[in-house]
Amino acid sequence: MVVNPRAGVGMEAHGPMDLIHLGGIGGNSVVVRVTGREIGALDPHPDVLVGEISIETPFVRGSIKTWIFPQDLTDWETALNNLAVGESIAWRENKRATELHIDLEEGLERATVSVADRSMSLATVQVTIDLTDGWLEDHLCRLDGVRQAWPMRRI
Repeated sequence: MVVNPRAGVGMEAHGPMDLIHLGGIGGNSVVVRVTGREIGALDPHPDVLVGEISIETPFVRGSIKTWIFPQDLTDWETALNNLAVGESIAWRENKRATELHIDLEEGLERATVSVADRSMSLATVQVTIDLTDGWLEDHLCRLDGVRQAWPMRRI
């Protein structure tokens, strides 16, 4: 896709929204924040969102820009359904995007979350997060909120 550098990122009437916000006791968190829609020179309403993935712990802090396509949202919904039955997941694995791996421990109360940037920084950061009650339901609501705020064609 050709991007018009003057157009940049399109911000809607609403502000940034967290598609994923895994955080718990101890200050460890992994967040995927949608900040807007990518505006291109050829298509003023493409089906791609832009945002960032950020990791924060008392020891490590960092973020990376990311693009989210309709298939990513569909895959995230599948990942949430798999997490609900206790399966670990790999979201956007083997794609040209930063990957998110969630390995559940102790049922749905703790997770080891790995963020792997295999294309740019070639770095992987892994954190353990004590999950709060209702985090799965919260993430289903977050997914619906992003889909309502920035409608895209589902694949």
